[in-house]
Amino acid sequence: MPIEPFALERWMTTWETRVRYDLAESGIQPLSVNELLALEPDPQASLQALLATRLGYSEARGTAELRGLIAGLYRDAEPDEVLVTTGAIEANFLLFHVLLRPGDHVVAVAPAYQQLHSVPRAIGAEVTFWQLRPENHFRYDLDELERLVTLRTRMLVVNTPHNPTGATLSQAELERVYRIAEQAGAWLLSDEAYRWLELPGREPLAGPARDLGPRAISVGTLSKPFGLPGLRIGWLVAPAEVAAACWGLRDYLTLSPGKLNDVLAVVALRHRDRLIDRARAIAARNLAALERWIQEREGLVDWVPPRGGLLGLLRYHLDVPSRELADRLAAEASVMLAPGSAFGLERHLRIGLGAEPGHFAEGLALVARFLEDLASQRRPAR
Repeated sequence: MPIEPFALERWMTTWETRVRYDLAESGIQPLSVNELLALEPDPQASLQALLATRLGYSEARGTAELRGLIAGLYRDAEPDEVLVTTGAIEANFLLFHVLLRPGDHVVAVAPAYQQLHSVPRAIGAEVTFWQLRPENHFRYDLDELERLVTLRTRMLVVNTPHNPTGATLSQAELERVYRIAEQAGAWLLSDEAYRWLELPGREPLAGPARDLGPRAISVGTLSKPFGLPGLRIGWLVAPAEVAAACWGLRDYLTLSPGKLNDVLAVVALRHRDRLIDRARAIAARNLAALERWIQEREGLVDWVPPRGGLLGLLRYHLDVPSRELADRLAAEASVMLAPGSAFGLERHLRIGLGAEPGHFAEGLALVARFLEDLASQRRPAR
């Protein structure tokens, strides 16, 4: 299957092991195994049980215990409607391949994590972008969505809270999106990697799409809100026949989750509320620091504040392509901010709110010094 290069992932791989400050990271500060097990009533007993685990194959769909915990995150979902996957990225990949055929029409939000449109296009689907525009403060225009959907539309792909802008759909808006999909006979695939990650002073986030009806599918992950990307645990929740078809395809890919990953995922979901509170607290501190930082640099940097999740886009007023600026920041200041060009948006850099707050502040100080030095050498773009 010919597929275009994954611009963001190739760029991240270039720098993520070489810089000191990764402010492009899309998730919350990762937990250690010790920190995760410390949530258990008897951490030492939990550690000993983990060490005694035999490293055979795990249950292919994810253990019944893990699937039951995930099903409990949705209204009326059953364990047979859950497939545990290698991150949300595998869940999306499986769903696209099971539900789409060459010539199908897909409406996908843009800008977006590139997988959400590159994989359907590689399958042979016709992809129409539902654009979030800076001039509209990155808001979802549902009237535009209605104009984009036709009787040929096989799938709508949404992401809320949104990567990279932090845009969100309200509950009423998400329900309207579902009605649009249902009326067209299309699937609604909702990438909910940033579920639960509300930001202070913002409206409550919409619930999961899967709760809305039989044409909706939710994809989730432990990576972003739980600070556990190294477990590589994601999932999809879909009608049982769709979940079974994805399971059948996954037999040819990763076969099953890692056994230790499954065990630790169960621990995380048992303590979901504490982990989400941790993530919200980190994001809130970093958001406040970043908002002050932006206010102090009026005329050099601004942004559309995110309404949820962990990501936002900084707009800079310098006549430098975003890839060049991001490369120079990484090479000369040892700070990663992802280039907007990876999302089709020049003069922007993606920033994440998930780093340890002291580390985040140190990285911002280096970015400020770098941009101010650069601004003194170049005439700002208007």
